[in-house]
Amino acid sequence: MPRLFKNTITAALLLVASFAFAQNDPVLFTVKDNPVTVSEFKYIYSKTNQDKADFSEQSLRDYLDLYVKFKLKVQKARDMELDTAPSLRSELDGYRRTLANSYLIDKEVTDKLVRETYDHTLQDVDISHIFVACDRNAPAADTLIAYNRAMNWMKTVKGGVAFEKLAADSSEDKSAKDNHGNLGFVTAMLPDGYYLMEKAIYSAKPGEMRVVRSYSGYHLVKINAFRPARGEVEVAQILLRKGESEEQNAAQRMRADSAYQALKNGAKWDDLCAAISEDKMSAPKGGYLGFFGINRYQRSFEEAAFALEKDGDFSPPVETSIGWHIIQRKSRRPIAAFDVAKRALTERVKRDSRSEVAKQSMIERIKKENKFKEFPKALDEWSDKQTDSIFLTFKWKPDSLKSQTPLMRFNDKNYTVADFEDYCARAGRDRMRGAGYPLEETVQRLYKNWSDETAMIYEESQLDKKYPEFKSLMREYEEGILLFEALKQNVWDKANTDTVGLQKYFDVNLSQKYKWDERARANIYTLKTDDPKVLASVREYAAKNPAAKVLDKFNKKDNETLTVMERIYEKGKNKELGNLWKAGDLTDAKTDANTKTASFIKIEEIIPPTPKTLSEARGYAVADYQDYLEKQWIEELRREYPVKVNEEVLKTLIKK
Repeated sequence: MPRLFKNTITAALLLVASFAFAQNDPVLFTVKDNPVTVSEFKYIYSKTNQDKADFSEQSLRDYLDLYVKFKLKVQKARDMELDTAPSLRSELDGYRRTLANSYLIDKEVTDKLVRETYDHTLQDVDISHIFVACDRNAPAADTLIAYNRAMNWMKTVKGGVAFEKLAADSSEDKSAKDNHGNLGFVTAMLPDGYYLMEKAIYSAKPGEMRVVRSYSGYHLVKINAFRPARGEVEVAQILLRKGESEEQNAAQRMRADSAYQALKNGAKWDDLCAAISEDKMSAPKGGYLGFFGINRYQRSFEEAAFALEKDGDFSPPVETSIGWHIIQRKSRRPIAAFDVAKRALTERVKRDSRSEVAKQSMIERIKKENKFKEFPKALDEWSDKQTDSIFLTFKWKPDSLKSQTPLMRFNDKNYTVADFEDYCARAGRDRMRGAGYPLEETVQRLYKNWSDETAMIYEESQLDKKYPEFKSLMREYEEGILLFEALKQNVWDKANTDTVGLQKYFDVNLSQKYKWDERARANIYTLKTDDPKVLASVREYAAKNPAAKVLDKFNKKDNETLTVMERIYEKGKNKELGNLWKAGDLTDAKTDANTKTASFIKIEEIIPPTPKTLSEARGYAVADYQDYLEKQWIEELRREYPVKVNEEVLKTLIKK
């Protein structure tokens, strides 16, 4: 086939493909040859209008006009190169990191963890364990010793030694001497740092054993049994505490039995609780303790509470280390449906370190998908050149030669020794924490953290391609901050600083727009005495004379008894004058016994409605001037950037 013919066929196929794509997402309008597609417009139209997005012709055209104006302003902002301003780039980068975190962590990690955790909460698990302590930051050699010890325990049990005996003899959990390693029933979520144990026990079968790591050390865990989760029970109690001797205990037990019989014979719970319960906190409230789940109280108390079958039922006396409890069930709350529990569970999961465990799984997926490759020999060679006395201190600095030897690769992008050294400089605190540990371990830990961080950054750079909504949100935010800055420079700042233009616009367009309603000019008289006779004299004289004469009459040179302050009141917008609204009216006097003062108000003049000056209406006037300037600016932009709307495409959006 001739080359020219082959090239023609190829070009034709590309043209057909691009035409097909354009038909799937046609251009609705352009601003300075920059296209706005149907998908973009539909997304923002629907998001803004929500349930009012009826896709009627009028609604679409109204919003199209708004969006065209928006795009004109954004285009101007780009031409002003506002998108290159360091402050705006920094703000945008910060938003991108926050948004990317919600996509990378929430969508892939948190959602899965929440579902997994909820499924765990549906069952309680009876477990036993044998424990060897090992801090999570212990050197690798110590960690290996602890792990091998736990594995040897498993071999010992499988060899025929009773788990319970080994737990009592060898476990570093001090309670194992008494409980032989049995922790009873537990339920999700286990405490922070115990996610691997939780995951192991819920994935096992009764009778199985697992060696698992926690923040505290290693556990040889044996799964004894499963049961449906108990949920929570709401209870009240009557408590009779144990005494200091057997005789006192016997007497308290008899009192508890008598109270139980009294309840059975019809005694009122609240009355009896208030009379005899020795729990001073709960007794005044009918013994109310609220809701609780498993492992909150001692096992005998828990078993008795959950054994009550109906609301209002009460138990026989139950003995604990504290004393004897009669427990009344108020209500029972089973595990909520997933949709109900999800929100609270999500917040707990986000605060729990299990997120980091699941995050590692995500990082492994990222590395696998992006052809991650490591060069361990290069890392070892670099590590061999470092010394503890320098690398693990503040003295260490990256090599100025900036070695480009690759340490790892994502697809075709290399990450070099120089990149790793930059990370080590940034992670100075983690680097210096390596003091006391083998240097090779510190280097490996730093390298692991760097490769994980790099994987997340690399994945973040791909989010625009993987999630259309992410791309749309980033576009919205970027255009939003560009619009804000463009409006600030072209409209808002000008309206606030162009005093001549504002005054001219006010005189021509606003001088009669903003008016005062009727106003009262009034004087507030305040006396430094609450003497009724003096007050009466002042009021009588003030009623017939102006303020200046009143002050002259009652104030002496060495003793200012009276002060007067003028104030303007707008009609209907004050409480001080009440229903008074006539020149010469006086309000009732008010006295203050604490300060020994008295006051009243006299209306001196009623001012008819008048227009507000610019200074009096400045806030409103500036807002109007901003609107005026913005309209002028938009007209300039329309002339500068001709807009082309595809009417045929617009009509396809209309729902009749």
